[in-house]
Amino acid sequence: MIPSSRIFVAGHRGMVGAAVVREMAWMGLPPPITATHAELDLTDQAAVRAFLARSRPDCVIVAAARVGGIEANRTALGTFLYDNLMIAANVIHGAFEAGVPRLLFLGSSCIYPRLAQQPIPEEALLSGPLEPTNEGYALAKIAGLKLCQYYRRQHGVLYHSAMPTNLYGTGDNYHPSHSHVLPALIRKFEEARLAGAREVTLWGSGEPRREFLHVDDLARALLFLLQLDDPPDWVNVGSGEDLTIRELAGQVQAAVGTRCALRFDTAMPDGPPRKLCDNSLLRRLGWCPEIPLPEGLRRTVDEFRAEVAAGTLRG
Repeated sequence: MIPSSRIFVAGHRGMVGAAVVREMAWMGLPPPITATHAELDLTDQAAVRAFLARSRPDCVIVAAARVGGIEANRTALGTFLYDNLMIAANVIHGAFEAGVPRLLFLGSSCIYPRLAQQPIPEEALLSGPLEPTNEGYALAKIAGLKLCQYYRRQHGVLYHSAMPTNLYGTGDNYHPSHSHVLPALIRKFEEARLAGAREVTLWGSGEPRREFLHVDDLARALLFLLQLDDPPDWVNVGSGEDLTIRELAGQVQAAVGTRCALRFDTAMPDGPPRKLCDNSLLRRLGWCPEIPLPEGLRRTVDEFRAEVAAGTLRG
């Protein structure tokens, strides 16, 4: 059982936070405590402290973050570092001050070194240089992870972290230049299909390998972790399978239904050559993903089209 009826989901309108809220409803849990950005700026320490003191949650899930793809990260490293560092520090320390006994912090697989051994085990943290294009975001997430670990060790609070791999699915951001690779591909191929284009240009060489996880699987993993009495300080959450960006493009093409030719712009950055997380620890604890990539892609393309038709598309 989830050990709390008063869970504050920070970032409930984002892709991950919204998935957590949906999963809580499916499990029959009470609606979580939430606050929009207009109601609570998580980079404002005083506001966060006052909100947590007033709302008195029993558990906090930190799903809020400034996120983006390679282009967004590499052109705003300082912004990504500052905003995410402030969110992590304010919510984690504010929860501690408010007497919140349990907190689950969301990191990212980008915390690991650019050339980490593959698959990447949790022990690879801080064992080498980070990927330069998203170093600001990664440093903030490492700081949040370590703050949870040290508060748990120093103060006895059950603060722990989950490191998801590349996510996709319901509520993703489809901005043409600032989105992550998979939603960017969906948008490009759908626009090409509608325009009858014969060719689509993709960034990079197409050779890097990436792992993808549907956001609903992540939500299930997070609520699974909250049911553990002694969870790891941090744990990887992924599908356990990877593929090249070129192969991913082929699968997205199939889901969208377009046959246009592919051209790769090698002047644009690739990022790390491979990012596959070692998910054996979480599987030993009893969790595994349920949504295969082809199924998840079909579902996501249908949702993308529905959002376009309704005028609710993010990005």
